Amino acid sequence: MKFIVAVIKPSRLDAVLDAVTEAGASGLTVTEVRGYGRQKGKTEVYRGAEYEVKLLPKVKLEIAVPTDIVEAVVEALARTANTGKIGDGKIFVLDLEQAIRIRTGELGSGALAG
Repeated sequence: MKFIVAVIKPSRLDAVLDAVTEAGASGLTVTEVRGYGRQKGKTEVYRGAEYEVKLLPKVKLEIAVPTDIVEAVVEALARTANTGKIGDGKIFVLDLEQAIRIRTGELGSGALAG
């Protein structure tokens, strides 16, 4: 099993959700977060005054998947989150040692399925 963590632009969320579901992910968690990468924030103008936004709004996705579909889910996520502009985000793939469905006690990949 693998655990995919992605940080993307909020405007790409709906397209990414559709794509990863179609690729086989049966569930995920979405969190609104703020952060910066190489761009180190941006400067904006509000009512004629310039100010710096250091932490930009992003969306963090956490997806647990069986190993056999991880490549399809990552490819779908990367394809749909890509705008070609700075700040598109990052995808991290980690080993997932164990998963347990609390309601039934199912372990491993069985706990991830629908």
